[in-house]
Amino acid sequence: MTFEGDLKTVRQFAKTELGGGNTQWDQLEDKPAQVYEKFADAGLANWWLPERFGGRGLCLEDSVEIVNEIAYGDAGIAFTLFISVLGTSVVQLYGSDDLKDRYLKPMAADGSFCATMGSERRAGSELAKIETVARREGDDLVISGPKYFSTNADFADFLIVVARAHDDPDGHLAILVPRGTPGVEIVKRWDVNGVRASHTFEVNLDSCRVPAANQLAGNGLRVLEIGLNASRILIAASAIGIARRIRDHCMDYAKSKQFRDTTLLDSPVFASRLGQMEMQIDVMKSHCLKAARDYDAIMRRDDAATVFARQGTLKSAVTAKMFCGQTGWDIASVGSEMFGGLGYTSELPIGKLLRDMRYVSIIEGGDDVLRELVFGRYVIPKPRRT
Repeated sequence: MTFEGDLKTVRQFAKTELGGGNTQWDQLEDKPAQVYEKFADAGLANWWLPERFGGRGLCLEDSVEIVNEIAYGDAGIAFTLFISVLGTSVVQLYGSDDLKDRYLKPMAADGSFCATMGSERRAGSELAKIETVARREGDDLVISGPKYFSTNADFADFLIVVARAHDDPDGHLAILVPRGTPGVEIVKRWDVNGVRASHTFEVNLDSCRVPAANQLAGNGLRVLEIGLNASRILIAASAIGIARRIRDHCMDYAKSKQFRDTTLLDSPVFASRLGQMEMQIDVMKSHCLKAARDYDAIMRRDDAATVFARQGTLKSAVTAKMFCGQTGWDIASVGSEMFGGLGYTSELPIGKLLRDMRYVSIIEGGDDVLRELVFGRYVIPKPRRT
C-alpha cells in the first residue's frame, strides 16, 4: 500500500472509530482496547518500526500526517498510539541486535506498546537528580526507585528505565525492563485533565532484576534526550489535529448561530479570527514537517546512532513542540471565546479540546524548560556553550 493509501485508512479510522461522540473518550475508566485492536487490524500500529523488524517503515514526516489525522479524532488516543516511538527509537539506535529482535519484532507483529520511565517526583525536569538506582550483580542489573509519569506502562511489552549507576553518581543508564519483571509495581493511574483517553501511571521499581545485556549503549540521559526528538515532534503534530478540530467546530457553530440579522458566519470579526487560525495551523504543520525531515535525514544515515549521540536534542524538534503548543493554545482560547458562555461548559466539545491542547506545552519538557534549553544550546555564543 502507498502512503496515500495509508493516510486514507487513517482518516477512515478517525472518522469511523473516533468521530462519533464529542467527549466519550474523556469518560473511560479503562483503556479503549477495542480501538487499539481495530487500529492494529488496519495494519498501521507502530507504523514507524523498520521493515526489517516487520513494521511498515514509515518515516517521521509521514508520521506527522498520521498523528495529525488521529488527533483530529482524539488526541488522547493519538498519544497512546504514537508515544511508543520514544522507546522503540532508542532500542533501534542503541540496543543490541538481540534486544531489537526480541522486543521490536513482537511489537510490529502484535501492534503492542512500550513505555519510557524517566521522570520522578523530586527530579522534575532536572533528570540528573533522579533517585532510581541500578546496581550490577554478576551478569544482572538490579533496579530500584520511583518513577512518576509513564504513559502506557501498565499494558506495555517493555519499559525503558533511566536510572543512576550505583557505583557512579554521575553516570546514568537506560535499561530495557520487560513489563512482567518481578518488582514492577503500578502505584496508580494519574487522573489527568486532558488527553484523558491516554493512560499515564506512577510506577515503583523494587529490586527489578534484568540481564546486564538489557542496558542500551551510551549515557542514559543522552539516550533519553535522543528519544525525545521523535516523540516531541509527534506531540507537536497532535496539536495540529486538535486545532483543525477546533476550527471546524467553530465553522459548524457559526453557520447556525444567529448574530444580528444573519449568522455568525457573516461576521467580519469571525472571518478575521478564523483566517488567523488557518494561517497558524498552516505554519504549525510546516514547522512539524521540517522538524520531521531533519530527524529523518539523520535516521537514514548508517551512522545515525553516532550522529544523534553527538548532537542530542534537535533544535527543530524542540521549537516545533514549543511553537505548536503555544500557537495551539492561542487557537483553543480564541475558539472557546467563539462559543460565548457555552465555551466554558462541558456542553460542547470545545471544552475537551481546550484541555487536550494544554498537554502539548506541559509534557516532555514544559515551555520554560525548553526555552532555557534553546537559549543554552543555540542562542548564547558558541564558545560559551556547554
